[in-house]
Amino acid sequence: MYHYDDFDAAFVAARVEQFRDQVARRLSGELTEEQFRPHRLMNGLYLQLHSYMLRVAVPYGTLSSRQMRKLAEIARKYDRGYGHFTTRQNIQFNWPALKDTPDILAELSSVEMHAIQTSGNCIRNVTADHYAGVAHDEIADPRPYAEILRQWSSLHPEFSFLPRKFKIAVNGARHDRAVIQAHDIGLQVVRNEKNELGFTVYVGGGMGRTPFIGRKVREFLPERDLLGYIEAILRVYNLEGRRDNKFKARIKILMHEKTLETLRGEIEAEFSARDPKALDLPPEDVARIVAFFAPPELEPKKPVSDRVERRKGKDARFASFFASNVVPHKTPGYVVVTVSLKAIGAVPGDASADQMDAVADLAEDYSHDELRVSHEQNLILPHIALDDLPAVYDRLASVGLSTANAGAVTDIIACPGLDYCALATARSIPVAQRIAQRFGDGAKARAIGPLKIKISGCINACGHHHVGHIGILGLERAGEETYQITLGGSADENAAIGQITGPGFSSENIVGAIDTIVETYVGLRRGEDEAFIDAFRRVGLAPFKEALYERSAGSDI
Repeated sequence: MYHYDDFDAAFVAARVEQFRDQVARRLSGELTEEQFRPHRLMNGLYLQLHSYMLRVAVPYGTLSSRQMRKLAEIARKYDRGYGHFTTRQNIQFNWPALKDTPDILAELSSVEMHAIQTSGNCIRNVTADHYAGVAHDEIADPRPYAEILRQWSSLHPEFSFLPRKFKIAVNGARHDRAVIQAHDIGLQVVRNEKNELGFTVYVGGGMGRTPFIGRKVREFLPERDLLGYIEAILRVYNLEGRRDNKFKARIKILMHEKTLETLRGEIEAEFSARDPKALDLPPEDVARIVAFFAPPELEPKKPVSDRVERRKGKDARFASFFASNVVPHKTPGYVVVTVSLKAIGAVPGDASADQMDAVADLAEDYSHDELRVSHEQNLILPHIALDDLPAVYDRLASVGLSTANAGAVTDIIACPGLDYCALATARSIPVAQRIAQRFGDGAKARAIGPLKIKISGCINACGHHHVGHIGILGLERAGEETYQITLGGSADENAAIGQITGPGFSSENIVGAIDTIVETYVGLRRGEDEAFIDAFRRVGLAPFKEALYERSAGSDI
C-alpha cells in the first residue's frame, strides 16, 4: 500500500494545526457555527442530528493493521466504542466532541490518515474494487490509478469549489465491483487490440433525487492521458455546472441537459486544447506508484486443503461461511475472506473497537498486514492461506464476525438514516435489522441465493437503493415514515436503475412486503440457480407488483 513521503506528512500535519486554530476560535465564540461550517466541512466534520460526525478517508478502501488499530483506539477514546463503515469505503465516527476533533486528526496523521476531502464540493475519496490485486478476473490493479488521482486532486486549486461534490471510482476487473457507472466519473481498466493499458471512461452517473447511469464518453483512453482527460472533464463541469440550484448541480444533470454527444465534444475539445506535456503520466512515475501495491510474495499451495474439508464436513456453520464469504485468490492455495459487518439484527456497517482490533490482528497474523473496506460496508482479508482459514474463522466467531451472509439477502447496505442524519426523512437501520431477522443466515437465506437489498433514509440515496436488486427508499408522508420499493437495480457492469413498484409501505408493513417479493421470486424462478436479478430481467415488474398490491389490499403484509 502507499506510504506517505515527507511532503505528505508535512501537508497533513499542517492541515491539523490549521483546524486546531479554527476549532479554538469556534469554541471561544470568535466564529459562529455558520462561519465555522466551511472550515469543518473541509476537514470531514459534519453536524448531524444529535452531534458532530467525523468522516475519515480510507483511500480506495485499503488499510494496514496499524491503521485499523488506530481507528479502534479513536472509537474507544473519543467516541462510543464503535465506527461506521460507509459506501465510499470510509469510516464515520458519530459522536466526537468538537473540542477533541483536532486531536483525532492528529492521531490519524500519525498513521498516515486524514479526513481531507471527505466532504464539501470537491473531488471526494476515490474508490476501487475491494478485491483489487487478488481477483482472478483482474486486468490490472486499479489502486495505483486511484492513488494517482488522489494525489493530483488533493486541494487542487481549480477544483476545490466545484458546483457540487464529485465522485470517481476505478475498476480493474472484468466484473465491476466498484459501481463505476453510478459515479460522476467511472474508469474501467481495459487493454486495446495492441494490448496497451488504458481506460473506458463513463461520465454522469449518480443517484440521489435524479438517478442516472453513467454514459460512455471514451472507449479507450491511454494510460498516459489519465490526468489530462479527467482534468478536461472537470474543467467543462466547473465552467458549465449549475451553481444556482444544488439539486441540479451534479454533472449527471449537465449530461442530461446537454446530451452525451454535446458534452463529449466539449470534453474532447478541452482535452485537445491542453498542453500535451503538462499532465502526461510518465511511465516511470506510474511504475513508482505501482510498486507500492506490489502483491506479497505468496508461495503457491495445493488448491484444496484437507484441514478445510474436514472442518466443512463436521461444522455446518463453517461450511456455510466457506460457501458465502470466501472466494479464491489468484494465487493457488489462498483465499479472499469477506468479514461481514451484517450480523443478524446488527447495524449494517458498524464495527466495535474490539472487533476492529480483532480484524487488525487477523490481518497482521494471516493476511500480510493488509485489509480492505468494501463499498458494501464489509471488511476484506485479502491474502488468507487456505490452511489457515479454520483458525481465522474461529477468531472471527469469537468476536461476532463470522456471519455467513456475504452477498445474501441479509447482507444489506443501509445509510444511517433518521437515527443519525439531519437530512434523513425516515429510519433505515431498524428496517435493515428487521429484514435480516426475518430471513436470518440459515437455510432460508441460503435457499434464496444472491440478492442485494439496499436502503436509503432519504432521496440523497446514500444507501444506493436505486441500484439494489431490491431498493428501499424511506420518505415522510403526512408525518409518517413510508417506504417506497424499487426492483431490478444493478450496480455491476450491467448497471441499471430500479423500477418503482408503486405506492409506499408503512414501517409496520415494509418487511412483509419484502417477504412477498422474495416469495414471488422463489415461486417463479427457473431452478435454484436462477438469481433474483436474472429472474426479474426475464419476467419483468408485473408479477411482483401484482403480488405486492393484491396481497396488501386483502390483508396486512
